[in-house]
Amino acid sequence: MTAAKDDDGHGATIHQTEVARDSKDSQHSANVDMPNGGHGSGWRVLRDGGDEDLPSAVDKDNGADLTQHGASGSSEQPFNDGLQVGNGDGGDVVFYKTYKRRWFGLVQLTLLNIIVSWDWLTFAPVSSSAAVYFNASETTINWLATLFLFSFVVATPVVIYALHVGPKPSIITAAALVLAGNWIRYAGSHSSSRGIFGVVAFGQILTGLAQPFVLSAPARYSDLWFSPKGRVTATAVVSLANPFGAALGQLIVPFWVEGPEDVSRMVLYVAVISTVCSVPSFFIPAAPPTPAAPSGQTPKLSLKESIHILTSHLEFWLIFIPFAVYVGFFNSISSLLNQIMEPYGFTDTDAGIAGALLIVVGLVAAAISSPIIDRTKAFVTWTKSAVPIIGLCYLVFVWMPGTRSVAGPYIVLSVLGAASFSLIPVVIELLVELTHPISPEVTSTLAWSGGQLLGGCFIVISDALKAGEDGTPPGNMYRALVFTAVIAMAVLPLPLCLGLFGRGDNVTLKRMRSDAGERASVASV
Repeated sequence: MTAAKDDDGHGATIHQTEVARDSKDSQHSANVDMPNGGHGSGWRVLRDGGDEDLPSAVDKDNGADLTQHGASGSSEQPFNDGLQVGNGDGGDVVFYKTYKRRWFGLVQLTLLNIIVSWDWLTFAPVSSSAAVYFNASETTINWLATLFLFSFVVATPVVIYALHVGPKPSIITAAALVLAGNWIRYAGSHSSSRGIFGVVAFGQILTGLAQPFVLSAPARYSDLWFSPKGRVTATAVVSLANPFGAALGQLIVPFWVEGPEDVSRMVLYVAVISTVCSVPSFFIPAAPPTPAAPSGQTPKLSLKESIHILTSHLEFWLIFIPFAVYVGFFNSISSLLNQIMEPYGFTDTDAGIAGALLIVVGLVAAAISSPIIDRTKAFVTWTKSAVPIIGLCYLVFVWMPGTRSVAGPYIVLSVLGAASFSLIPVVIELLVELTHPISPEVTSTLAWSGGQLLGGCFIVISDALKAGEDGTPPGNMYRALVFTAVIAMAVLPLPLCLGLFGRGDNVTLKRMRSDAGERASVASV
């Protein structure tokens, strides 16, 4: 393996290549320096100031495009699994490689997803204390989470446009909104007379507007920076950082807030953490110097063309509808878990641990499953396996708070988290695969937008179904859980229909086929 270092210190790893030579045209072939002793100077580097000889198949500057020049009869082509090559304009050979700098952007995108989700559930785990502090009802406090989710939908058109340009503008926009929103929330909570709720709500809306810019970005970022072998894992890391932030909020906030007087200080802590997570966003690289895979440079359809195709794309709807519903119920359960469990004698800490288990167990399951799916590409099989488990968990959870024991809720929520979280990156990547060459940000943003919209609606509906003081026990949310179970089971059959009724060809992984076809066309030259 040969490693190249950039002028700026960033590395790009290139694996040893094999050379296929046509003996009839060998006199016209370019020679390539190889680690096994071959040599030559037929490979050239295209730079801003012109091209120059490169005595090795390794690019020595991260900003260079590598192409092979020579007579039309030249047939010497490098190819293997580590270094991908493809035909560029004019028959040139383009190197597809990944860069170490991609990890900086991935880490930053992960941090933003963590903090923006924490912002969402800042007040939900301590809704009773927050209600006392702001002199408001718990229903009013619930609207902080609801406004956050509805803000996602409002920002969707702008998000799709920003991600179409590239992930960096979207990430910078999110960082700016997170910074502004968090400090405005603190200003509102720190005001006289125990805070100004309207100011806090405005800051919450700003953080809600930030979320789609980073939650919808993983598929676009992985498509731009990662090869097919690492896309599912990259998408999983960033996508699952969002619920991980929710888990941190569920678990940590109750320990910071022992009473209403602690609410303002808790908001300050979150604002400081958000600042640390947001500032590095302004320094991430915009795009790799050379594409990571052929699909990364495939011309994508316009937004108008994409929407026109998706409206009649049956497989898209078979995936989109259950994804939006299950994400919506996850948002609803996470926001209301404290109020679901408290009427049955559970404490804020009990509810916080339940919410953390829902997410942490899910993250562990996703960490195990994502690399496996990255290798097997069994997107459809995994989807059909996980969805029934999710539906059944929502059904069984209807009776869990009534057990008045932490064991039941903890076990069911853990299984629900494992099935749900392992499915999230799979569905995001499957939507991209089935709708290629529609740009990844279109399907991912629409899918998440549907989940956030339904999540907000489900919170409002569940709050309306909450029992009154004459309920048994008072304020229980049994009817809301029944509503959740009925809808969750109703959409369960949809993804199970993928590939059935003579539509097997419609679940072909088109983006993978595009990458494989590009490599095959090069190998056959």
